[in-house]
Amino acid sequence: MSEFSRLIPQLSAGLTGPAPASMARRDWLKTAGALTGLVLAVGAAGIVRAADAKEEKKYGADGMPHGTVDDPQIFVSIGADGIVTIIAHRAEMGTGVRTGLPMVVADELEADWTKVRVIQAPGDEPRYGNQDTDGSRSTRHFFQPMRRVGAAARGMLEAAAAKQWGVPVEEVAARNHEVVHEKSGRKLGYGELAEAAAALPVPAGDALRLKTPEQFRYIGKQSTRSVDIQDIVTGKTHFGIDTRLDDMLYASIARPAVLGGKVKRYQADAALKVPGVVKVVELPAGPTPPVFAPLGGVAVIARDTWAALKGRQALEIEWDDGPHASYDSEAFRKTLSEGAGKPAKAVRNDGDAMQALAGAARRIEAEYYLPHLAHASMEPPAATARVADGKCEVWACVQSPYGTRENVAKHLGMDMAAVTVHQTLLGGAFGRKSKSDFAVEAALLSREMGGKPVKVTWSREDDITNDYFHTVSVERLEAGVDAQGKAVAWLHRTAAPTIGSTFVADAQGQQPFELAMSAVNIPFDIPNFRVESVPVPAHTRIGWFRSVSNIPHVFAVQSFVAEMAHALGRDPRDYLLELIGPARKIAPADMSDGWNYGESPSVYPLDTGRMRKVVELATEQAGWGRKLEPGRGLGVAVSYSFVTYVATVVEVEVGQDGSLVVPQVHVAVDCGPQVHPDRVRAQVEGACIMGLSLATRSEISFSKGRTNQTNFHQYEVTRMSEAPRDIKVHLVEHGFDVPLGGVGEPAVPPFAPALCNAIFAATGKRIRSLPIRDQLKA
Repeated sequence: MSEFSRLIPQLSAGLTGPAPASMARRDWLKTAGALTGLVLAVGAAGIVRAADAKEEKKYGADGMPHGTVDDPQIFVSIGADGIVTIIAHRAEMGTGVRTGLPMVVADELEADWTKVRVIQAPGDEPRYGNQDTDGSRSTRHFFQPMRRVGAAARGMLEAAAAKQWGVPVEEVAARNHEVVHEKSGRKLGYGELAEAAAALPVPAGDALRLKTPEQFRYIGKQSTRSVDIQDIVTGKTHFGIDTRLDDMLYASIARPAVLGGKVKRYQADAALKVPGVVKVVELPAGPTPPVFAPLGGVAVIARDTWAALKGRQALEIEWDDGPHASYDSEAFRKTLSEGAGKPAKAVRNDGDAMQALAGAARRIEAEYYLPHLAHASMEPPAATARVADGKCEVWACVQSPYGTRENVAKHLGMDMAAVTVHQTLLGGAFGRKSKSDFAVEAALLSREMGGKPVKVTWSREDDITNDYFHTVSVERLEAGVDAQGKAVAWLHRTAAPTIGSTFVADAQGQQPFELAMSAVNIPFDIPNFRVESVPVPAHTRIGWFRSVSNIPHVFAVQSFVAEMAHALGRDPRDYLLELIGPARKIAPADMSDGWNYGESPSVYPLDTGRMRKVVELATEQAGWGRKLEPGRGLGVAVSYSFVTYVATVVEVEVGQDGSLVVPQVHVAVDCGPQVHPDRVRAQVEGACIMGLSLATRSEISFSKGRTNQTNFHQYEVTRMSEAPRDIKVHLVEHGFDVPLGGVGEPAVPPFAPALCNAIFAATGKRIRSLPIRDQLKA
């Protein structure tokens, strides 16, 4: 089940089927080609393992199945040679999760990292727990369960050694891949103990002894090497595009360029004459709403990719563009602006903002625009499927392998038990690969070809023109201040198509989870606070994008704060801190049904003290207030997203010709304790570069229902020469008594407003519409 379905059940009716039976362990052994179970040894008789885990699992309130995610019988195995194999059940797309979570297991296990191997789990949530890699939550949700996995396995090894030596278990201890008895000096390696440990019960409750943070060897340290880095730099990794099977065929699909379009008629003769082309297949038009179904179109199947592409080019297709054929993004911008200029449904209403605005000594207002965005991950969608003998196997770069399994089974009319999804590495994703339409395409075409495996690879043009785009939006803000310049009223009208339109026909108005991304949950100390959501339709597929609705909301709110400061003759940093107000903790109940990213309000209250801290840290490190040369400026912005606090200070240099250089960026991050600090810094650095790209270059626009951009010559991204010259990441230190936050997404939203605020400080030119592109030129 997708995370969207879990969080917004009213939008997911009919999207999920009955709970599937779990894959049998021996079938997993065959398909994965690796050991599973708690502690395993391989001898002449084959695999020695602990008893199979129960097949039936039930989900808890946190979306994770009880008794599964802390079970070492599922995640850890040890061979007679001492090699520890750990299963990674989350998708690796550059975040480092295939290293981070196994590293947590290895630390508690007291394993030697050089003797650890990691293999990827197939899509099987009843066994492995939630596998949707999204929402910056992999580590924060699975840190404690993976600790318990490692600690349980360590306890079983210690118990096996104590039993063999005939000593109390309290006298033995696991140390760096061995169990040691200090009194006698005896030692046993993990491989020597594996078979005996496999027969012991799994420790639980008081018998499960977790390490103290002072005992961590890998957790929180800087130097743990990625398990994938060697294969990545030597070209040995397996991404979605890398799958090769015997007798495999290759498909290229001509899809409708307009949402809801379909094939009116087509001529395949010229395509079939291309050497290597085997067959031309029409796929039915996609449904309304689109959900994660294929768009339909005409597929050319060939013996190699080149032939498939050339055959597709030779097709003669006449399209019926359907109900969205008139979609024009410039006209729609006016629609959004008109909507944001009128009263709409209140989604947060503290005090009486309208009356306070009417009586304010001064009113300040501004409107901001952000266009559609494409994910444009380095590896476009790619999947290979083989449908034969009543079963289906899929190899794909998907963020949700279990959701993919559900989707494929639904479209094939198969029981889920007959579908296996092998998750490959993902060459980037940013939310696009949580939608498994491309895997379904491969499965349908394999069935059409009588069971031969078929690989579907999207071209860059396919990827950009047929994406699940980040929403377009207009954000209108108005504030009232008293005679002393203190804010007394706040009005925010937000107009944007909703992701809900992907699941429910004609859905309009942002959903609660979108509005709680830095709109309704802004923690400003303003007595009269009103947020309104404008209902507008969607004319293209809308999907999750890195940091989702935080991007437009934070851009507008943090830009507007700087505008207020300027209008009042105040320092932007000082005024931002004044609006945040004194340190206090706010629960979601105080945020007009704020979602708070699905987390417990008692565990993750919105802490304005932590928000203030990152603003103070980033500005201090950037030398806020220092004298700068003409044409240079500093800008600041802060956001709370995915239960993490990020403040960004951008320094810019704007030339007389409008050229833009970013000499330095300072980012203060409070994500709680850091499990893998190097990877945290890498994610923040990447988020800054992506934030710069979205602010300065990237835009998807539409004419006659079609995107005006088809590849990187039109959908521009930041080049290396334009990247910030220096990014300094400052991590707020915490002990492990503080809950973990998210890392992959939170540093994206504050970058654009910090950049635009810096441009204003340098030039006096206010940017309210993205991308910036040529707006700085005279």
